[in-house]
Amino acid sequence: MKKEEKSKVIDDLVEKLNNNTRIYLADCSSLAVEKVNQLRKVCYEKKITIEVVKNSLLKKAMERAKDSRLVGLIPALKGNTALMLTETINGPARVISDFRKKGNKKPLLKGAFVEENIYLGDDQLETLAKLKTKNEMIADVVLMLQSPIGKVLSALENRKDKNNEAA
Repeated sequence: MKKEEKSKVIDDLVEKLNNNTRIYLADCSSLAVEKVNQLRKVCYEKKITIEVVKNSLLKKAMERAKDSRLVGLIPALKGNTALMLTETINGPARVISDFRKKGNKKPLLKGAFVEENIYLGDDQLETLAKLKTKNEMIADVVLMLQSPIGKVLSALENRKDKNNEAA
């Protein structure tokens, strides 16, 4: 790869890193082509961008990115690296977890930058998969708000019924 081509790839990676707050790094090495294609298909369906990148170019892109915290992912840049970008907080973690539940040993989570936090190592996969999306959190809040309102309404109904019985 010529210097100009490398520079273009790095610039593209910098742009992707700057435009995403949910960045996952995975190791997909030793996966058969069929399995890689299955993984890509699932990622496409879940609106997750996945591409294999050269570690040296990704390292330079991380160093140039707006968010200086991305350099915390540099220790994860060993071996083959697949860059996964998404709008959902836990999408790639759930895809990796589900893929491995089907008997696959890989992909392995190498690291992630999610909501301004760095996660390193495959042992963080379960933590990331359990993170709630914005819609899930909104639903939880709505349920929490509905519970007290329901109790108040129920108490008012009971009081109304008791008053009717006494009259």
